[in-house]
Amino acid sequence: MLNLNKLDFTTLEVYGRNYLKWVQDVKLHLTAKNLCPAIEDKTNNPIGEAEKATAMIFIRRHIHDALQIEYLAKEDPQALWVALANRFDHQKDIFLHEARHDWHHLRFQDFKYVNEYNYEVCRIRSLLKFCNETLT
Repeated sequence: MLNLNKLDFTTLEVYGRNYLKWVQDVKLHLTAKNLCPAIEDKTNNPIGEAEKATAMIFIRRHIHDALQIEYLAKEDPQALWVALANRFDHQKDIFLHEARHDWHHLRFQDFKYVNEYNYEVCRIRSLLKFCNETLT
């Protein structure tokens, strides 16, 4: 089944390679639509069935078709959110390990231009910072 509607951002891939970016995109969009309580564990703001359905539709539209089929039984957006987190949230550990490896093996002489080196330094530092913030 193809998503025929225009998407707000890239769908979550079946192997979850883009999970960290996808989570941020979903949270931002749900917050903008005042639907973020639908996926939060503890919320003081009760949310109605219509809002839950809207959040569920939004999340399902932005995951790969194979994942939609696999999680077809999930009818609550918070349950789907937790299930996806249990499946893909380990990627923070993987990215942290890769970023540390890249940082330790970063050499100025491996780059043709200073701008390329600076870009790589900024990329690795931002990835390290993101992973350290989300893991603690």
